[in-house]
Formats: sequence, C-alpha cells, structure tokens
Amino acid sequence: MSERNKAALQNANAAIRRGDNEGFLAFCTEDVQWTTVGGETLDGKQAVRQWMGANYTTPPQFTVTDLVAEGDLVVAIGEITTSDEAGNEVTSAYSDVWRFRDGRMAELRAFVVER
Repeated sequence: MSERNKAALQNANAAIRRGDNEGFLAFCTEDVQWTTVGGETLDGKQAVRQWMGANYTTPPQFTVTDLVAEGDLVVAIGEITTSDEAGNEVTSAYSDVWRFRDGRMAELRAFVVER
C-alpha cells in the first residue's frame, strides 16, 4: 500500500508540473483537507480547485529530494518555486505530509518556508 500511495503522489505531482490541476485533483478525495501550517486550511476538492486556479496560474516548479511512505502517510521533502502576485519567483523549502484514504489523497499538512 505504501508504494502504491507513493506512486499516486508522484503521478499527482507530475500533473501539477504540467499545469493539469484537474489531473492532480483526480488523485484527491472529495473531502480533501489541505492545510498550510501557519496559514489557511482548504476544505474539499472545490476549495482546493479554486486555490490552485488562483495560485498556480503558472505551474510551480519543484523537486522532491526525499519521499517516504509508511502506512497511510507519504512525506515529500523538497524545494518549490512559485510566482507571487507581481510575477516574481519565490523559492521555498517544503515538506508535504499526505494522508491517504482508499488510495486517494485525503489530507495534506504542508510546511513551507520561503528562502
């Protein structure tokens, strides 16, 4: 199960890199909860869809340096570059902790630190 969850996250991340938000969301449960620790929490696929539409107008560029799976958790550690409202690139270190349910991503706790 852990390897299957890792593969699902890798495929979901590939969709984000391509700018395919709906492809990413296909890996999420309808009631997915996306929490940026110290920031906002998005409840449900529609809220995540709206956030991605507003914040990922240009697909983020990111690398995963470590990917660890145990039980229903998958942890991705890496670096991500996004664009701010002025179009400037912002690079951050991140760690995403995903909880899977029935093979789909159900909960995210994202730790993001701007560099």
